[in-house]
Amino acid sequence: MPADKEKKQVPLRLSKSLYDELARWAEDDFRSLNGQIEYLLTEAVRKRRKQEEADPDENSGDPD
Repeated sequence: MPADKEKKQVPLRLSKSLYDELARWAEDDFRSLNGQIEYLLTEAVRKRRKQEEADPDENSGDPD
């Protein structure tokens, strides 16, 4: 199995209200709750990478 397809297990604690909202969202998108969480995290990382590529100086962490 390629390294990028290897899955890691991560214990995750969510509030009941967040769990319920994510479960409803997952159902609307025809995904499992786990699949929905993975999808949302992947999209967040993708969005962050695009922002870093667009503004590399802004995201360098160096104070001005």
